[in-house]
Amino acid sequence: MNKKKAKLLFKHNSFDVMEEGDFVLCAISGKEIMLKDLNYWNVDLQEAYYSVKEANERYKSLKK
Repeated sequence: MNKKKAKLLFKHNSFDVMEEGDFVLCAISGKEIMLKDLNYWNVDLQEAYYSVKEANERYKSLKK
């Protein structure tokens, strides 16, 4: 099965699919996140995160 990377526009409680695809990449780990499993993102940075761990890492790095 060929998977295609999606392009999304992140909003505060949802996201819009700008280009159809199956997954996005985590901005911290580079792991693939299937769209159905996507729960964490940053609206201001327009980044997706694999889990709360990666989201917290980004938050901490911005606080420095």
